Amino acid sequence: MALASATRRSAPMVSNATLVMVAGALILSAAMGVRQTFGLYLAPFALERAIPVTQFALAIALHNLVWGVAQPFAGAAADRYGAAPVAGFGVVALAAGLALAAFAGSGGMLIAGIGLLVGIGISCTSFGVVLAAVGRAVSAERRSMAMGIASAGGSLGQVLMVPVAQTATELAGLTNSLLVLAAIVLLAAPLGLLLDRRDATAPAAGPAAVPLGEALTEAARHRGFQLLTLGFFTCGFQLAFIATYLPGYLTLCHMPPSLGATALALIGLFNMAGSWACGWLGGRFRQQYVLGWLYLIRGAAIAVFLALPPSTASVVIFAAVMGLTWLGTVPLTSGLVAKFFGLRHLGTLFGVCFLSHQVGSFLGAWLGGAVFDATGSYTFIWAATAAAGLVAALLHFAIKDRPGDGSSQPAPPQAMPASA
Repeated sequence: MALASATRRSAPMVSNATLVMVAGALILSAAMGVRQTFGLYLAPFALERAIPVTQFALAIALHNLVWGVAQPFAGAAADRYGAAPVAGFGVVALAAGLALAAFAGSGGMLIAGIGLLVGIGISCTSFGVVLAAVGRAVSAERRSMAMGIASAGGSLGQVLMVPVAQTATELAGLTNSLLVLAAIVLLAAPLGLLLDRRDATAPAAGPAAVPLGEALTEAARHRGFQLLTLGFFTCGFQLAFIATYLPGYLTLCHMPPSLGATALALIGLFNMAGSWACGWLGGRFRQQYVLGWLYLIRGAAIAVFLALPPSTASVVIFAAVMGLTWLGTVPLTSGLVAKFFGLRHLGTLFGVCFLSHQVGSFLGAWLGGAVFDATGSYTFIWAATAAAGLVAALLHFAIKDRPGDGSSQPAPPQAMPASA
């Protein structure tokens, strides 16, 4: 009796899995919140520092591409050495990139700061590293929900960072606004130390004897992984375009500049609910079907928004729907990768899949500026983002979720229980 009582007294009040989820959510919140503010700086860089829109767009596009290229390497480093040192390095790189951008007087400095350093920093402090750590910290039954909770918590940064950046720019100017963001990012550095904790019920990562090259070869041959990777391209294309150009588009529609910041903050607010809901749905229904319906809803929302006359009400409704479908793709996609191949190389394999997402992000950010400079309108890219949603839905409905199954015909695209 005394031994049992002592054991209860010595048991931690908060489980390691909970600590990992909270730390992961806060790190994601800082990293993802910062990058969602970049659309607010397009006009200040153009007006105050005479940096053309095309160069700003190139910096954002390059940041997305560097993030994608670096993500498999960041994931592989976290798989081998743990998430803590990788996240620590990423925080420093991210803060340095923001500081360099704060003093950028030319397109080259802006590209080096936001394009290169921020891209590297985000790769080490976002999904491929953080969600892989969360996935390893919990049991398989809780994995989808845990990833959804971490992603939802990460959306808090978008809700808070956008108004912080907007207010800091108005009160203290462009330089100080970016330095404030860099300081906030640095505050998240100690949280990385919690990412490598495990609960006793957490599964082992898998047999260490499986070489990384063999895992990559298996992934390259897996039909479900191929379709998942292709579909993830659409997510990056849609999100990068909207996050970068929605404020400018609303200004062209003679809407107040503050409405753009409000819309981005609303996307983050509703993304908290959407990421949690997608994690919950992914634990109960086949994740590829949840993804398919998510892309259909997102594409339809873009099409309706483009067709309707712009108004405050339409912007608010659009931001809410986009938020509900914004980053819910991430826990579902990483959950499918874990289901296909296990946890041993989850960070690396999700990073490979995420590279496709970031190629889409590069094109969404770059083409938005290029098409606008050529035509004076965003209409063509808006239409492309809507159509891409349908294509992505069809790709995900065709995915089989059994490990190693890449040949048999897919089941019909209705929602089915995950245990079916």
